[in-house]
Amino acid sequence: MNKNDLVATVAGKTGMSKADAGKAVDGVFEAITNSLKSKTEVRLVGFGTFSVTRRAATQGRNPRTGERIQIPASNQPKFKAGKGLKEAVN
Repeated sequence: MNKNDLVATVAGKTGMSKADAGKAVDGVFEAITNSLKSKTEVRLVGFGTFSVTRRAATQGRNPRTGERIQIPASNQPKFKAGKGLKEAVN
């Protein structure tokens, strides 16, 4: 499923127009993104939790040349599925 499929499904389930459903989906993604930018966890009970973890700087190796490279520290988004989602999938 891609974003267009998601918008169409939301529109069908809620009776919204595709344009309004697209705005709603974009709004949800934007809200999650903004919370993660400010390092605030997003917890959706029954679905899962979005959070940010810190990845430390490490040494890597260029696979073509074998040269050592420094991989900088970064923030990584993380998702942990909730109980309801796990049960629905299994």
